[in-house]
Amino acid sequence: MKEETRRALILANPTSSGFNLKALQRIAKRLSNAGRSVELRLTAHAGRIGEICSDPQLAVDVLVIAGGDGSINKALTGFQSILAPPALAVVPCGTANVLAQELSLPSKPDAIADMILRRRTKNLHYGLADGRPFLLMVSAGFDALVVHTVLLALKRRLGKLAYVITALRQAFRPRHCDIVVETKGERIVCRLAVITKVAHYGRPFVVCRDANVSEPGLHLVALTDDRVPSLLRASLAFLRGRMDRCRDVIVRPLSRATLTAADLTAAQIDGDPFGTTPITIEPGPHSMTMMVP
Repeated sequence: MKEETRRALILANPTSSGFNLKALQRIAKRLSNAGRSVELRLTAHAGRIGEICSDPQLAVDVLVIAGGDGSINKALTGFQSILAPPALAVVPCGTANVLAQELSLPSKPDAIADMILRRRTKNLHYGLADGRPFLLMVSAGFDALVVHTVLLALKRRLGKLAYVITALRQAFRPRHCDIVVETKGERIVCRLAVITKVAHYGRPFVVCRDANVSEPGLHLVALTDDRVPSLLRASLAFLRGRMDRCRDVIVRPLSRATLTAADLTAAQIDGDPFGTTPITIEPGPHSMTMMVP
């Protein structure tokens, strides 16, 4: 028999793109009408979600995150500090929500509330980058440089288009150094390295068909040449969902890897900046319980 959800906390980032207070209030009301104890809490700053999720006194059965992939990552990071984290549910919003795409999560308030009440769950297997959890991917190279240099004001105004504009600006600037991926005695030299848990990148595009956040394991997607012609070929393959057929791309499973470069090279985790290389990537020690339709 499934355990009932009795206590739910809805956490929302009011500065997140697509934030909708009325939708959250509708979810809370539907849960409350079904006899559940519900609290709706708006966060005061970006790091607050992580702080709340790391509290060992967090006495709820389900934590509902209203935000993008970055907000979900903060919750997962906070969960590392407690022994028995609650199940996680997501209200998809933010600049991007690849996880929602990956799991076909509902976006309508009533459907989200019904999903929580049914309490059907999956175990999600995450990775670690220098000990920091990621649910989607970690990368170093061109795309991470875009994440580091996109202007926040532009991102809030244009959403995903801000990344496209920033990428076009960076594409014609001088190239950075090689990235070396070392895994099980193999040494792969590339210009962009993505280690992913998910099939999609930036929704709805497929970057690695075999990756699955519901299963253990990691996958490498490496671009061996980042000159403009290669970027154009890789971009076309990406749009077609055929990255594994692009001559400039290496796609393969792996269990653990280290990313290094001669110079400090930008890195990103789940769409947020994450310092620079070197980085060691490995599977997380546990799985996370996620509510699904």
